[in-house]
Amino acid sequence: MILIKNGTLHTAVSKEPLQADILVDGGKIVKIGAGLSSEGAEVIDASGLNVYPGFVEAHCHIGLDGYGIGYEGHDYNELNDPVTPQLRSIDGINPFDPCMEMAAKAGVTCMATGPGSSNAIGGTFVAMKPHGKRVDNMIVKFPVAMKCAFGENPKRCYQKNTITSRMTNAALIREALKKASLYKAKVEAAGDDASKLPAYDQKSEALIPVLNKEIPLKAHAHQANDLCTALRIAREFDLDITLEHVTEGHMIVDELAKENVPLAVGPTFGHASKFELQNKTWETPGVLAKAGCHVSIITDAPVIPLHYLPLCAGLAMKAGMDEYDALRAITINPAEHIGVADRVGSLEEGKDADIVIMDGTPFTVEGVVKHVFIDGEEI
Repeated sequence: MILIKNGTLHTAVSKEPLQADILVDGGKIVKIGAGLSSEGAEVIDASGLNVYPGFVEAHCHIGLDGYGIGYEGHDYNELNDPVTPQLRSIDGINPFDPCMEMAAKAGVTCMATGPGSSNAIGGTFVAMKPHGKRVDNMIVKFPVAMKCAFGENPKRCYQKNTITSRMTNAALIREALKKASLYKAKVEAAGDDASKLPAYDQKSEALIPVLNKEIPLKAHAHQANDLCTALRIAREFDLDITLEHVTEGHMIVDELAKENVPLAVGPTFGHASKFELQNKTWETPGVLAKAGCHVSIITDAPVIPLHYLPLCAGLAMKAGMDEYDALRAITINPAEHIGVADRVGSLEEGKDADIVIMDGTPFTVEGVVKHVFIDGEEI
């Protein structure tokens, strides 16, 4: 058992901080309260320190895009086929990627990582902890979403032979979903009679969980029109969807507020390296949050190194985002966005003991991480 005493707790589910202790046992938060007994527990004195839930990244590619390496570590984009729903992130992740440890030591204790945006449909994301030697033992939930992409990236990657317009990209996604829908109907009609089953189709099989709303489409879209196309397709097929990047979200905030879908905003730090990023601004997360949207802030690591996730929230605050909204945008909101809020994203009894203890706040460069716990283990 571990007892974290006398800390200032920022739970991410209550706006006001509270002075309290946290009792950890069996990798879980078992009790939160004032004056908890320390009998039989290792005591960590958090007096004068701030205590946060482990930070959560809703969208990145670490483990699939090697650190300090070339093509040997490039495993996040498959460039032989623009439609690859059958690909699974867990088959490419390297748990010894140095970015894992960097993120963990900065307090990022859970992230969704998966395929990049070269393909119209790219494959499945996983939610995992950045601590361990074997991916199978690091998984929080798999799969969490099916990646798809709109806009410039698929066009650029396949402009010579397959995708030369946004219309073609959208058509390929529709075609794959319609084929999967027909395949699913045939499988269901066959029932237990194997002789009536359609010929096995790995791509269509992989899309059945999307059609069944077991996982959402995770739609890469920067430009306002691409955001609307992603929503249009999701509504056509009655699918769940999350929107990723949302660079021009502030330009259609009224439309996104009506849609009420999870939004992952970023990566915002850095140069506008392509046309669809021309309107990116740190104001976007705050504008969307103030309108009542469900907002997560993302690094899209390695675009922004994952260990800078909390500082991204600080830059959004500098641009006008409310501090509580900013905290929620790197804790409980991304946990909800990727479907793991039952385990991570807030300081609550019964949840995983993913805890960050800091001198100062995570939103400034002056903040210093003193302790990080993942599943109750200090790392």
